[in-house]
Amino acid sequence: MKVLIVSDSHGLTSELSQIREIHPDMDVMIHCGDSELQADDESLKGYAAVRGNCDFDANFPEDRIEEAGGFRFFVTHGHKYSVKSTLMNLSYRARELKADIVCFGHSHSLGAELSEGILFINPGSIRLPRGRNERTYVILENRGKDVTLDVYDFSNGKIPDLTQKFSLVKSD
Repeated sequence: MKVLIVSDSHGLTSELSQIREIHPDMDVMIHCGDSELQADDESLKGYAAVRGNCDFDANFPEDRIEEAGGFRFFVTHGHKYSVKSTLMNLSYRARELKADIVCFGHSHSLGAELSEGILFINPGSIRLPRGRNERTYVILENRGKDVTLDVYDFSNGKIPDLTQKFSLVKSD
C-alpha cells in the first residue's frame, strides 16, 4: 500500500497535478488542508482533502478517516487541535477514533513521530516550508506492520537522508 501525503499548498494548482502525475501508483492521496482552493477544483482530483484555516469552501470536511492497508488514517489540518504547541489534543482525538496514523499540517514543519503506538505525520508544505528550504511531501509505504516514510522535495525528488522506518500494529 502506498499513501501520498501533502499539505499547505496555499493556492498552488499545477504542483498538485504534477505530484499526482509523478506518483500514479498511489492507493490513497491525502491533502491535509490549506489548499485555498474550492473542494471540486480539478487540481485536487483524487486527493482526500480536509479543510484548513485558510480554506473557505464549506464542502471540505474538517476531519476525515481513510482506511488503507489495514491501517486507519485520521486526516485533519490541525489548527483546531493546537498542533503548533502540542500533539496532545490530536493524540486524544486519534485514540477516540482508533486511528493508527494521523496526517496533519498547519505548522508547515516536516515531521514524523511514533507516540504510544500512533504514527503522527506532518508532510511540511509545498508552498511555504518552515524550518527547511525544501518544499516537502511524504509517501508512506507499508509491508505488513512495517511502514516506510519517504520525504520528497517538490523540485528535486526524493530526499534519501530523510527516509524513516516504523513498526506499527494494525487496527482490527
